Amino acid sequence: MDNKAKSDARRASGNPASKDGKTVKQQTPGKTDKPGWASGLRQLYDSVVDEPLPDQFSELLAQLDRKN
Repeated sequence: MDNKAKSDARRASGNPASKDGKTVKQQTPGKTDKPGWASGLRQLYDSVVDEPLPDQFSELLAQLDRKN
């Protein structure tokens, strides 16, 4: 099938294509790729990652390193 025929077939199936023949993702107005709770979850994760390591864990890791 030549490029024109592929493009025509995509248009008929409702899948838009760019000039290079790759399918272009269509965005629904007012809808984003991520759900609304995703940014809150990311902020919570980042805050936990940024917390300092408790002293007890640091001491325990040091003890384990010495045994090996």
